Parts: sequence; structure tokens; C-alpha cells
Amino acid sequence: MTAVQKFATDGIAPPERLAFWNELVDRVYSGTYVKSATEDFTGEMWTWQVGDLAMIRPRSTASFVGRDPRYTDDERLILHLQCRGSSLHRQGRTETALGAGDFVIGSPHEAYAIDLAAHELLVVEFPRAPLAERFPGIDDALRQRMSGATPGARVFHDFLLSLWRQSQQGFADTDWQEGVSQVFYDLVALAIRGAAKPDAPMADSALRRRVLGIVEAQLADPALRTLSLASACNASVRTIQNLFAGMGTTPSAYILERRLARAAERLSAAPGASITEIAFELGFNDSAYFARAFRQRFGVPPREWRRK
Repeated sequence: MTAVQKFATDGIAPPERLAFWNELVDRVYSGTYVKSATEDFTGEMWTWQVGDLAMIRPRSTASFVGRDPRYTDDERLILHLQCRGSSLHRQGRTETALGAGDFVIGSPHEAYAIDLAAHELLVVEFPRAPLAERFPGIDDALRQRMSGATPGARVFHDFLLSLWRQSQQGFADTDWQEGVSQVFYDLVALAIRGAAKPDAPMADSALRRRVLGIVEAQLADPALRTLSLASACNASVRTIQNLFAGMGTTPSAYILERRLARAAERLSAAPGASITEIAFELGFNDSAYFARAFRQRFGVPPREWRRK
């Protein structure tokens, strides 16, 4: 197992950060490149290898990530798990929108692109064969959104976070690494079985993009809810509810998740803003409720999150 390595744009002059980041991501996953619409790009990344699992944990400001096809002797897969923020993945003719907790598996042998809001991901590239043994229908599950709301997906998410923490201890035992790899394949197969959803019709996909765009644009509005989304899209309340049900969540739960994720970003990016001010900016009418919801989501109160 390789030791965990950390890379960051701290100390890099702003005009040089994107070039530094592109050199880094291409070295980690060959053929990968990053673009940013702003000059204030910042990022951190941890990389490590456990057995045949090549893993990274990147976080950065909003960006566009692309990857050219990669040709290898063995067939491989790549998994993107959305820890924070949101993203839109494109591979072939398939578009996949991810929220916090969701994941998608694609092929590094085909070009793909990802539009990312400010985010944190866990990414794993691995051989296809061991997963195909456990989940023979893997080809049908590729490029599909896997909901993070199911028990199997939550256990899998917790396993990857735990593996990252344990890897920082520098375990090098070969048997341990082999055992970890086997557990990874077992858990990702379990998560896929519980979380896989059939493709939505193209009309539903377009409506989903529109609805999620409205949510992002109107997080500051305390009145943002199912009824206002239905009205803005000229759709029924039931249609909006079914749309989010297909994502493994509800409108109110998704809106709360996005508000909390945006609040976490604001707490780090705006140290001069008060916690109450940030809560009100993101549609919370009650700062005490905001603090409780934040702690329940991230495990620490807003003030401690900011200090960390």
C-alpha cells in the first residue's frame, strides 16, 4: 500500500494553480484535465493505493473535469462518490446528476466529463473482473446514478471514509490489503443492488436538470418547497415528488442537503461572515435549527467546522 499523499494549491500563485492542478490529476489518473471558469480556483487532494484500488479524495471550487480514453491490458472501472456538493456526469449519451452521497460507475476506456459545483469526492479506479463476478449485470449499471440514501450505499460510503482514515496509518500488510479489496468489491456490489435505478425518460432527465437548477438558484428563498418548484416548472406536485423519489430522496430533504452543503462551503470561504448571517443567506429562518441540522449532517457544529 502506498502512503497517503496530500497535494494542495496553497502556496501556489493564483495564475499558476490550474496548471499545477492539471499536472497533478494527469499524473494520478492519466488523461484527466480540469478547467475552471474563474481565476480563484483552489483545491486539495489526497491520493493512495490499497492493493488494486487506486484512490483519491479531491475537493475544489467549481470546475469542469474531463478525461480522455485510457487503454490498458486489463479492463477497469472508475467510481465517483459525491461526498459534498453536486455534479453532472456525461459519458457517451448518458447524463447522470449526483447529489451528496450518490455515486456512479463508469469506464476509463471511454471519454467522460463532469461539471462540478464546489465539491468533495471519493474516486476509486479498479479492475472490472472482481466486481463483475459479484454483480454479473454490471454493464447495465454503468453510468447510472446510484442513490446514496439506501442502507447499502451508506455502509459503502462509511467504509470508504474509514479506509481513508486507516490508510493514513500506513498499513502495508499484504493480507490486509487483499482483505480490504475483497470487502470493497462485496460492498460496492451490495450498494449497486440496493441503489440502482432504471434510466429516466429523456423528458424526466430534462425536468430534473431544470428542477435542480431552480433549487441551486433559489436556496436563499425560505419559501422554496415542493409547491414552488411545481409552479416554476408548470408541473404537478406529484410529478416533482416522483422526480425526487427517483433520486432516492424528497424535495425537502434535497433542499436541506443543498443548503447545508452550501453553508459548509460558505463557512470556510467567508470567515468574516457570522454563522447567523450565513444561515439567513441560505434560507434558514431559525439559526438554532440551522445549527442542529448542520451538526446532524456533518457531525460538528458550524463554529467547529469553521475552525477546522
